[in-house]
This record gives sequence, C-alpha cells and structure tokens, in this order.
Amino acid sequence: MSFRQTIARYFSDHAETNDVHIDESLQTHYYKTTGEKGLNILENLFQNNSKYHINAVSKDRGEISATIVKGKKAFIVATVIMVRPYRTAIDFSVTTESMLPIDFGYSYRLMQQLYTYVDRELPLVDNKRQ
Repeated sequence: MSFRQTIARYFSDHAETNDVHIDESLQTHYYKTTGEKGLNILENLFQNNSKYHINAVSKDRGEISATIVKGKKAFIVATVIMVRPYRTAIDFSVTTESMLPIDFGYSYRLMQQLYTYVDRELPLVDNKRQ
C-alpha cells in the first residue's frame, strides 16, 4: 500500500470491500455455499449480538443492513451474491457515524472482524474470481 492509501485508510469514515481492493484482507471473499445460507449466517450474527441492530433484510437482492448501536456507531451493508452454484461472494460497506469525517481505521477493522466471523462459519473458496 502506498503512503497516500495508508493515510486515506485512517482518515476516512467509509470503507468497502471489492474484488480488486489494495488490501488483500478486504478483497471479496468467496464461499462454498448458497446465497440464502450466506445471508442467514449474517442475519444470525446481527440478531444474536446486542451490539448490532438490523435495519432491513432483502433476500431478493441479497442485502442486509445493520447499525452498530453500542460503542462507536456505524452503518453496515452486507451484500451476498451467488455467482454460480455453491460459490457465493460476500462484500461489506461500512460508514462510521461521528462528528469528525475520520474514523482512524475503525471501518477497515470492522470489515476484517466480519470476514473473520464468516470465515469461521462458511468454507472459504478463495479471494480470486474464477
């Protein structure tokens, strides 16, 4: 990562995962599962942890949005897309709510925590699209 990208990482209040992210830990993760099961795993995480509050679930679109209500406030959108049978991509978008337009890397760390949880629950295929 270049110096500019490292600075932008800590002095921003929004972060997203995608297929070609500079940070490999924040590239799209692919799992050997169905889209419905992937969405259910995330829904269970957000429901069973008092830190989160689910705002909306759209099974048709494969999206779930949640808010962190304890500690530093953040808005999370998780997207679950089944790219082919038993190959599902999961991406996150996190925006931190604060008085300052920076979160000192909190949104990046939160996405890494979410991926760590999903990696334990579902079999990871790889981070590269085939």
